[in-house]
Amino acid sequence: RNGWWAGRVGKIYHYNVPASIGTDGFDDPPSWQKTVNPKGRDKTDEALIFNAEPHRKISAALSWLAADGTDEEQTDGIITTEAIKLMAQKRDQPFFLGVGFFRPHTPYVAPKKYFAMYPLKDMRLPYAPKGDRDDIPTAAFAHNCPVPHYNLDELTLRKALQAYYATISFVDAQVGRLMTALDELKLADNTIVVLWSDHGYHLGEHNGIWQKRTLFEQSARSPLIIRAPGMKGNGTASTRIVEFVDIYPTLTDLAGLKNPKGLEGRSLKPLLQNPLAEWNGTAITQVLRPADKRLPKPVMGRSIRTARWRYSDWAEGKSGVELYDHASDPMEFNNLALKPDAEAKAVMQRLRKLLEKKASGKVPTTPFN
Repeated sequence: RNGWWAGRVGKIYHYNVPASIGTDGFDDPPSWQKTVNPKGRDKTDEALIFNAEPHRKISAALSWLAADGTDEEQTDGIITTEAIKLMAQKRDQPFFLGVGFFRPHTPYVAPKKYFAMYPLKDMRLPYAPKGDRDDIPTAAFAHNCPVPHYNLDELTLRKALQAYYATISFVDAQVGRLMTALDELKLADNTIVVLWSDHGYHLGEHNGIWQKRTLFEQSARSPLIIRAPGMKGNGTASTRIVEFVDIYPTLTDLAGLKNPKGLEGRSLKPLLQNPLAEWNGTAITQVLRPADKRLPKPVMGRSIRTARWRYSDWAEGKSGVELYDHASDPMEFNNLALKPDAEAKAVMQRLRKLLEKKASGKVPTTPFN
């Protein structure tokens, strides 16, 4: 409609990883004029993957492989190669290219050289004070990690940490290949680059939470890096609170396109020009807990994050409330909602009103799993 060609390489929409690698996954075909679904040796080598929790599939378990071969043989390496080819083909016309990497999703697979970057002797599990879990509602702990550290021994956990870091560095190297290609194709000065992930990740925080599906900072906070030609803030981090719904209006603003009516989010262009600009942002996160041995019925969790505070409630407060002050407690160790002083009470009242405008605390009436 506006003259841009659109293509996808790899994982953009939801996938069953690693089973669906090489397929469209749960794609949205109208979004693209071309799609590429690479499949590398990480698929053919799946039998070699170590699974620390054999009762789970490798898609959900702490599982990993220090792989033989080169970056370019792995699915994410092939994704990079194919993306570079498309950039070269479309360099003379406006294009939108979604490049989706599968790692660091479980299983953690990367070439051996990336494991060597993180010697096992240097791996340390994150600190948490004794009794850290005592002031945390049961529903706040992910249903896929109900037992601290999955009851795994420390050595196995440190190996998982090493493997996760290895996949991060592997994907970082692929991003580097893309950025180098932009320079070599002389596209860097005319291309907006946005790098983000769909969620954060736990690596043992709060005495044993792993993976995702929580409202804590480690899971709810995600990477977001934007480099836009001509912006004064390029290369400078911003501490302002933004949301993923801000990405679309940011891109349309930078590209000079008109937004559709009713669009949520706002352009981040002011922060790209000045990362310290006045912002007053909030971010909303939700997660639904199914009924299990811990919870007699499903529970909706929702959270609001401001520059200073995180307020979360479960089943609209019936299954727990949390308040953390990031000015003094960035690791969210001290739940101020249990014995709130006057300030905490006022903050919770204010943030709950804001949260209720953006997110329902009720369980959906539509089917879910």
